[in-house]
Amino acid sequence: MYGQGMTEYIIIVALIAVAAIAVYQLFGQVVRSQTAAMARELAGEDGSAESQAAQQAAGRAASQTGARSLREFTGNAGAAGGQ
Repeated sequence: MYGQGMTEYIIIVALIAVAAIAVYQLFGQVVRSQTAAMARELAGEDGSAESQAAQQAAGRAASQTGARSLREFTGNAGAAGGQ
């Protein structure tokens, strides 16, 4: 009874961890660049280079998400009979 609940909890935590890792892989550079731009602006310096880097990283992240589908992760893209 208690073992089943703990197992379900572990599975949910693992799924959340995998999702967090995936989001960080896609948007980690965007967040770092935006934080650097804000820190430079707060210090009274020009943060436009960091802001531009954040925009470029966001563009790369958007292109990566648009270029993949679930079929590409299964390894069976050609085995489905042209579906």
